[in-house]
Amino acid sequence: MTDDDGGLGAQRRMGGGLAEQFDLRRLANMFRRRMRLFGAVALVVFVAVVLVTLTATPMYTATANVMLDTRQEQVVNVEAVLSGLPADSSVVDTEVEILKSRRLAERVVHALQLDKDPEFNPALRTTGPIGAIKGAISGALSALTPEEAQDGAVAEQKAQERVVDNVLSHLSVRRSGLTYVINVSFESESPTKAATIANKFAELYLLEQLEAKFEATQQATEWLNTRLDSLRDQVLADEAAVQQYKIANNLLSAEGATLTEQEISSYNQSLADARAQVAEDEARLATARRQLASGSTGDDVGEALSSPVIQQLRQQRAEVSSKVADLQGRYGERHPEMLTARRQLTDIDAQIQAEIQRIISNLEAQVQVSRQRAAAIAGSLSNARGTLAGNNQAMVRLNELERTAEASRTLYESYLNRYKETSTQQGIEQSDARVVSNATIPTGQSSPKVPLNLALGLVLALGAGVGAVVLAEMLDAGLATAEDVEQRLDVSYLGAIPLLSSVAEGRAGSPVDYVVEKPLSSFAEAFRNLRASVIYSRLGEPVNVVAVTSALPGEGKTTTSVCLARSAALQGHRVIVVDCDLRRRSVNRLMGKDPSIGLIEVLAGEASLDQVVATDPATGMRLLPLANTSVTARDVFGSPAMDRLLDELRRNYDLVVLDTAPVLPVADTRVLAPKADAVVFLARWRKTPQHAIEAAFRQLLGTGAHLGGVALTQVDMKQQSKYGYGDPGYYYAEYKKYYVS
Repeated sequence: MTDDDGGLGAQRRMGGGLAEQFDLRRLANMFRRRMRLFGAVALVVFVAVVLVTLTATPMYTATANVMLDTRQEQVVNVEAVLSGLPADSSVVDTEVEILKSRRLAERVVHALQLDKDPEFNPALRTTGPIGAIKGAISGALSALTPEEAQDGAVAEQKAQERVVDNVLSHLSVRRSGLTYVINVSFESESPTKAATIANKFAELYLLEQLEAKFEATQQATEWLNTRLDSLRDQVLADEAAVQQYKIANNLLSAEGATLTEQEISSYNQSLADARAQVAEDEARLATARRQLASGSTGDDVGEALSSPVIQQLRQQRAEVSSKVADLQGRYGERHPEMLTARRQLTDIDAQIQAEIQRIISNLEAQVQVSRQRAAAIAGSLSNARGTLAGNNQAMVRLNELERTAEASRTLYESYLNRYKETSTQQGIEQSDARVVSNATIPTGQSSPKVPLNLALGLVLALGAGVGAVVLAEMLDAGLATAEDVEQRLDVSYLGAIPLLSSVAEGRAGSPVDYVVEKPLSSFAEAFRNLRASVIYSRLGEPVNVVAVTSALPGEGKTTTSVCLARSAALQGHRVIVVDCDLRRRSVNRLMGKDPSIGLIEVLAGEASLDQVVATDPATGMRLLPLANTSVTARDVFGSPAMDRLLDELRRNYDLVVLDTAPVLPVADTRVLAPKADAVVFLARWRKTPQHAIEAAFRQLLGTGAHLGGVALTQVDMKQQSKYGYGDPGYYYAEYKKYYVS
């Protein structure tokens, strides 16, 4: 298909662009033609809202206020097992969800025995007419989705779950702005019940916090106690291992040092003392020997001076010496007493020398003893040091055992301290929230709010009406205006054929007769406009042969073909109508003809054109019909005979109208359309689906046929004024008096 009219295409594109602009008149026209639908939908929705509002059970809402308390009493200065809630926004939102939790609702149901309340337990309600209908619907749905057989416990559990669901559906928990206050609201048929349940939610929420802290503290205490038993055993085992290792490795200690270390220290002290004693004894002996070697008789030896024996002997010698001196002066040297005294003196001197020798010998013995003692102490010290070296090697393992024991002891002490702290916390737990104000019994109903519901119902009704109109427009796949044809199909608009009853005054007969009876009517003018549009559909080229077709049957092809031909004949043109619908032969029925020979016989060479062509006495229009017996499976329209016939008709007539079959069900039109100068495609006003027309266009695509455009048939001119302005039919009420009906 081609479009030779570039100017018309440009105008169409410009018109489409303008049409895409927002236009209030188009919206107004859309609502005008859908006013009944809009009113019906809006009325139904508004009435439904009113009925629901008036029949709804009055509900009352009570609200209790709970505040998360960031201030906590510090009874004891110990860290709590379960800390308080931090003061941030996410925590408040979390507590809101806890208040709406299913567990808390179950506790409320159990505490107030709400499962025995018909408001929340549907099984206890008395069923009215509406309830009976709902029950029947539920039973039917249950029958469609059968469930497995359930025992009594499962059924009771499900009933309990439904009660909890109903309670939760009446509960509303929300945070008050950005504060720490949470509003707990409950809606019920009874004002007293609403306040009681709201307060119970707040009360059990606080109780649940206390129980959570108490359970956490109790569990921590029990766990710490169990852990302490195991840690105590571990400490005892580790310390026993240390002591056993000390005993096994001789690492016993006193006052912070091992026995070996203390022994070495004692040996060192003893060795020093022994060596000092040896030096002292050796010095005494050496001094005595030096004195004796220098000619001393030993009287000046230190040990002799301090010897009591020598002192006694010296005293005796002094006495004897005094006696000798006395006797010597009295008796002389030879006196017997003198001699006796001298012998005594000599004997005493001998004893003194013997004692001095004994002292020197004793000094030598003391030196030997001191040396042996020092050597013995040095040997013991050496042995002790060897033992200490072994002990030091064993200390590595001992240190490890002591660290293990110390770690166990430290851990045990920390757990013991924590156990004591936790034990003191039991009974002093505090809730993280408090009730700011209890719910009071409401004095007015919270729902239904009649003024608000009526206002919302009105808005909803208007919205539903608008939605219905928009939906109807979206689902309307038919064509109503020239703009629809040009924008949605992208083809030229040839004109509109009115529905005769919408333009004729009084009772009108057949459309084909009305064209003749009222040649100056708007109905007849529509066909003259159609002929003008077809003739100028191919600028610069003559249009003699026009094929009239449609996508589906019942679009008015035959009526349009005959009326177009009669209108042209009344204008003095030579016109012939060729019935090309082999299956329907609608032209024969419309014109009241019943020929025995027709188009098929002419193409087969069995009759001449002059024998077959009939004349319309009212207009002079010629008619090439189909015989009633003309049934053939041959491709008569694609034959050379058809080409010769059309050439002959072009030479003899100004306008040749081919009344063809619909494009979609029959293939004849696709063969015949390329032979015509222009194809007039008919679409029934607001009836023919756009998809069907597009499918027919695809059928004709590639055949070489020239689509002159689309004409709308059976247009209700009274309703057409409600569609887009700019279309000729929109102004029909203004120019209809111009015609003679």
